[in-house]
Amino acid sequence: MAVKGMGGMSDEQVRSELQRGARFVVYTYVFSILIMTFKRGSAVHFIKADEGTFLKGLPYTFISLIFGWWGIPWGLIYTFQALYQNSVGGRDVTNEILSAMRHH
Repeated sequence: MAVKGMGGMSDEQVRSELQRGARFVVYTYVFSILIMTFKRGSAVHFIKADEGTFLKGLPYTFISLIFGWWGIPWGLIYTFQALYQNSVGGRDVTNEILSAMRHH
């Protein structure tokens, strides 16, 4: 599985970052086509301990703002959910990723 933001880091560097507070995050985006609305998750992003999440989540927030809101009724509901989720730093999937890494 490709994880954005790890850019050639060794396992030891990843473990060190995780001990310092790094995490694996997925952002949410929404798009609507006519009467259908789709709510999706981004690729997994590795957020280092000293990095913020806001800028990394902006592309997904913009997709939702432009393409998500106009599907009735779920477009508006899912878009607000995505905006909230992205504004609080995305969905933390660190435990799931670490569990998957242990089993491989």
